[in-house]
Amino acid sequence: MPTARFRFWPLSLALAIALTGCSDNQTDRGDKTSEAPEPPEYPVTWRFALEEIEGSVQHAYAEALKERIEDRSDGKIEVDIFPYGSLGTSAQLTELVRNGSVSLAFASPGHLANTIPEVGLFTLHYVLPDDPEVTRQVLASPELLDLFEQPYARENMKLLGFVPEGWMAWTANKALRTPEDFDGQRIRTMTSDMAEEAFRAYGAEPSQAPYSQVYSDLQLRKIDGQSNPVFAIEEMDFYEVQSTMTLARPAQFVASVVSNLDWYNALPENQQQWLDNGLKDVAQIAWETQEELNQTRLEKMLEEGHLEVVRLTDAEREAFRQASMPVRDIYLERTGESGQRIFEQLRQLINDTETGSQGSAGSGDGD
Repeated sequence: MPTARFRFWPLSLALAIALTGCSDNQTDRGDKTSEAPEPPEYPVTWRFALEEIEGSVQHAYAEALKERIEDRSDGKIEVDIFPYGSLGTSAQLTELVRNGSVSLAFASPGHLANTIPEVGLFTLHYVLPDDPEVTRQVLASPELLDLFEQPYARENMKLLGFVPEGWMAWTANKALRTPEDFDGQRIRTMTSDMAEEAFRAYGAEPSQAPYSQVYSDLQLRKIDGQSNPVFAIEEMDFYEVQSTMTLARPAQFVASVVSNLDWYNALPENQQQWLDNGLKDVAQIAWETQEELNQTRLEKMLEEGHLEVVRLTDAEREAFRQASMPVRDIYLERTGESGQRIFEQLRQLINDTETGSQGSAGSGDGD
């Protein structure tokens, strides 16, 4: 049971409310007059809320960012990290960053698409390329951030970066080799309607549920399966209550790092630079971390012998890709011109990156 490892704090809601009234200036003891605003006294505390527990990709990312910001600022900035379960569900964390209760947060498209429909793009299957280096470059590109800047700003969030966390895998109590294998299967999805549509296209019966609820729902047979990156399946012990994991590589789990828009815009220039430079530093670290964690956690599950692992062939994946195509039309219907523009430009960005990678490889071979 993962309950010893993972549970909400009983006072989570009270803490969240308390945070709303807190100031980032923690050194003010009331001995200052209120006649005129003064620059914040140091140290200043930034609160960073995660959608995953300690030991996860997001936790490693946050720790690396904390180290770099505190080092660059010579300790003037202190970053407090709140792993998942400390302050609430993913949707609640997004609300905390929108209202300024926390400075920074992870916000995954799997729940955010109900608020920002355009990010539902990342819940579509077989859109991102198979080549991991092309995917890394695309998700790290400034052009992609520019495409989503305004949709996030509409919700008072500053998009700081996309963080890929590895291919999504499917677990169930049988292999899922064809779309027909999903027929009637109650599959847990993240809490957005677009995430549901991806599995409804295969004939599944999607069931939205918070991350913290998945283990118990699997154990009690309220659901038949779920989808997450390999490292998450291991760290949340989902493999203990499922017999089979299917590696179909339908989509990357893509999280976004966000801040409160007003908070970011109000940062002094030097603090913005510390944050921006820190984010650039940790982008590559995040990619390497997810690769390592997904591989080592897969090996650990295989060693324990609780789980059968099925890898789909190219032909089997193609059948799923064809079955997933109507969901793209649903995405475009729900997002209108904005979604159409983003979808088309993402495809162009992928094509340009693939062409550039092939050109680099060709020149290296002397062709």
